Amino acid sequence: MFLTMIPVNPSAIRAVGYDGSTLTVEFHTGRIYDHPSVPYSAYVEFMNAPSPGTYYNRYIRGRYR
Repeated sequence: MFLTMIPVNPSAIRAVGYDGSTLTVEFHTGRIYDHPSVPYSAYVEFMNAPSPGTYYNRYIRGRYR
């Protein structure tokens, strides 16, 4: 099964995928990070944030591993 990645613009983040539990974030540098146990509500807020990169740094990175 392949995860569909959604492009995110403008942002340091290239694309985002979500399978209902794990948030996958691909950066323009080519690095890809998986964040397990991310609630759907956090995914929706992340995708609707004015700056996904800022939201990621404040609310995702370091909280979900």
